[in-house]
Amino acid sequence: MKESLLDIVCCPLDKEELELDVDDREDGEVLSGTLTCSECGERYPIEDGIPNLLPPDMRDESPA
Repeated sequence: MKESLLDIVCCPLDKEELELDVDDREDGEVLSGTLTCSECGERYPIEDGIPNLLPPDMRDESPA
C-alpha cells in the first residue's frame, strides 16, 4: 500500500482518520503494518501490501 492512500482511506466504523504503523516497507510501499483509528482505536492489519479495512466482526482471523 502506498502511504499516500492515507489521504483517502478512513475508519469504516466511524469515518475518522487512520494512523499508520509500518512493520515492513519496500520500494516506498508498506508491505506489512497496522492502520489504527484515531477515534475508536480499532486496528486494521496490512498484509502483503493490502490493508484489510473490513469491520472486526467481518474479518477472517484464521491463518491461511
